[in-house]
Amino acid sequence: MEREEQNVRDFYFMGKALHLAAYAASQNEVPVGAVLVDREYTILAKAGNNCIQAHDPTGHAEMHTLRAAAKSLKNYRLPETTMYVTLEPCPMCAAAMIQARVERIVFGAVDPKGGGLQSQYTIGRDRKLNHSFTVVGGVRAEECAALLKDFFQQRRKKR
Repeated sequence: MEREEQNVRDFYFMGKALHLAAYAASQNEVPVGAVLVDREYTILAKAGNNCIQAHDPTGHAEMHTLRAAAKSLKNYRLPETTMYVTLEPCPMCAAAMIQARVERIVFGAVDPKGGGLQSQYTIGRDRKLNHSFTVVGGVRAEECAALLKDFFQQRRKKR
């Protein structure tokens, strides 16, 4: 039963991340959304990508979410938290989650070219760093991937 409840929670919070990703796409940003929750499943912070508008290479949804949660909690450590993100985090975001001590990362679509958790690297699971986390991939993967695919198809059409 506990596993089933976790699957329902993962589905629900990935839906929240998908809404943030869709909003990012409406702002001409790469559609990635992230939601960070605590052990009681209270949302601590959430964000979508905004690298383009902010002219910020670190403007990934995960980075904004980590910054907002840390500022709100007045602590750069975020233990006992789960990050939900629509796309497999890149190495930069995975490393930031190591520094923040995130406990669990749930992602939707894989990133075969730049994924930091399973596609290209196994950051946070390879035991090479001072913290590790649980990784769950593929939650609502088709929806997450479709949002990205549609976004890039539209960009190519505009060119």
